[in-house]
Amino acid sequence: MAHDLTLSLGDPSTLRFSPEYEAETRRRVELVRCGNAAGRPAAEVFADREARLQ
Repeated sequence: MAHDLTLSLGDPSTLRFSPEYEAETRRRVELVRCGNAAGRPAAEVFADREARLQ
């Protein structure tokens, strides 16, 4: 989802991120690729977010 939002901002080749952000992104991608990322169903995430907003 974040990737799609970023792309919606315009030409992605012009986007620049801090080295820390890039490192964190690489770390998280590696967790997913290795199967070590803990995911949650989107419905659960959105329900939690909705509850916090109320």
